[in-house]
Amino acid sequence: MTEIRKLGANDIDIIKELFISVFTSEPWFDDWSDPVQLNSYILDLIGNNNSLSLGLYEHNVLVGLALGYIMHWFAGTEYYIHEFCVKTEKQGKGLGSEFMRLIGEYVRGLGVDHIFLQTDRSLPAFDFYVKNGFRELEGHVSLVCRPDDKH
Repeated sequence: MTEIRKLGANDIDIIKELFISVFTSEPWFDDWSDPVQLNSYILDLIGNNNSLSLGLYEHNVLVGLALGYIMHWFAGTEYYIHEFCVKTEKQGKGLGSEFMRLIGEYVRGLGVDHIFLQTDRSLPAFDFYVKNGFRELEGHVSLVCRPDDKH
């Protein structure tokens, strides 16, 4: 049996455990070895007034995360997912798609009009999101600079 639950600051340890297990492995290989940086990042995602962190539980065990926030935009209210994952050994079994379906139901109940997220086109996650109804935004570009770059 699977169910979705809202997560908060009290859940930080189980959030970090699942997050590290997924994102330090293939295909991401993110370096989250700095516990202070990891703790700050997770608190950035779960500790704000507009944060919305959701967990997918299977038989009372956390197997999926959606960490993001609600944004009120001129085109409607959005749920911006910064991090989405399913426990590595549970991937490819339909749980991610079930989680997305449950997230859709949950946020519709909050008056959310859109779910927004970003991913790298070269990662397997891209095909997963497209399969689950996401589409690329035409004309949308993500940009980044360092504060010390020439402006």
